[in-house]
Amino acid sequence: MDDGQIVTLYLQRDEAAIRRTAERYGRRLYALALGITADAQTAEECENDTYLQAWNTIPPHEPRGYLYAFLARITRHISLNRCRDRARLCRRAQTEALDAELEQCIPAPDDAACRLEERALQEALNGFLASLSREKRGVFLRRYWFLDSIADIAARYGMSESKVKSMLLRVRRQLRAYLVKEGYDL
Repeated sequence: MDDGQIVTLYLQRDEAAIRRTAERYGRRLYALALGITADAQTAEECENDTYLQAWNTIPPHEPRGYLYAFLARITRHISLNRCRDRARLCRRAQTEALDAELEQCIPAPDDAACRLEERALQEALNGFLASLSREKRGVFLRRYWFLDSIADIAARYGMSESKVKSMLLRVRRQLRAYLVKEGYDL
C-alpha cells in the first residue's frame, strides 16, 4: 500500500491506517526513536505515540507525498521531548552539544523577525542540502537530524571517525558561508 492510500485511510478515519503505517514504517520509526532515546521501551512508546499523533493531525494535513518525513518529524519531536521529560542528562548533553555546533551556522529564532524568516530559512537549508553530494548530505543528516554518534556514522559509511568529523566541520563551514551568501546575518 502506498503513502497516498494510507493517508486516504486516515482521512476516512479507518483504523487500518495505523496498522498499515506500522507495517510500512514501524521499523524505521522505532530505529529513529531508539537512536534518540537509547532505550527500547521508550522507543516503542514513542513509535506508538507517533501513530496517535498522526491520527490526530492528518485530517487537517494530507502528507500524501511525504508520509515518512511527516511521521519521522513527529517521532523525532516525541523522542526528544521524552528525553527532556525524563532528564536523560547524557543524551541531553549530546543534543545540546549538537545544537551548539549548529548554532554557529544557523541563527536561533529568538525574536519575531527570526520567526517570520523561518520559512525562508527552511528553503535555504533545503537548497543547501540539495547542493551537497549524497554522501555529505547523508552524513550531515545522520548527525544533526537522526542524532547518530560519530562512531555510528563512520561505521554506516565505511569511513574513519576523523574523516566524519572533518567532513562535518567542512559542511558546517559551507553551510555558514551559504547562509551568509543568502543574506542571513550570523
